[in-house]
Amino acid sequence: MKDLVILASDKNMEFALKGLLSRYPALGIREVLSDLFVHPHHDPGCLLEGHDFLRLYISSHRHGLVMLDREGSGQEELSRESLEQRIEGLLAQSGWEDRASAIVIDPELEVWVWSDSPHVDTVLGREGKQPDLRAWLLREGLLLADQTKPTWPKEAVERALRLVSRARSSSHYLELGRKVSIERCADPAFAKLKQTLRMWFPQRQ
Repeated sequence: MKDLVILASDKNMEFALKGLLSRYPALGIREVLSDLFVHPHHDPGCLLEGHDFLRLYISSHRHGLVMLDREGSGQEELSRESLEQRIEGLLAQSGWEDRASAIVIDPELEVWVWSDSPHVDTVLGREGKQPDLRAWLLREGLLLADQTKPTWPKEAVERALRLVSRARSSSHYLELGRKVSIERCADPAFAKLKQTLRMWFPQRQ
């Protein structure tokens, strides 16, 4: 039996998770044998059909995880927590009981990118450039002075990459998942992911 099956809403999320799971000591967990899939209908598919998709893996995997963005889910008027509770209820009813969880990122995956780690500048092509990434975000109106992260994180990533003539690629998310500081990301969905993984897969003594 494998440890974990994850259903993600797109390839960028899949690759970010691959990068993160490769750093299991930094996550405070043991090494995890996992399978990752992308739902063909992206965020709405994960929200409405994720429990059906993962039903096939109830007997082959110890735990299941559904991950999506709130932005683009079709239910943006609901809170992250409400969407997670809905999915987890459906997962439990489908046969997973208490072995599965849901992570809804508010508003979207790219909010995890915007930590103060220097690796962000490197991956987004701003290392050693002036203005630095934060100053550029402020100048472009993508970040307010009292904010730590852009209001629209995906747009900020895309514009930063366009500025250095880089196409947005899943490989950027893999690299960020492998490098960005796990402890510096204070996003509630990321904190839930860490807590869930540590509960399911504690480090071996």
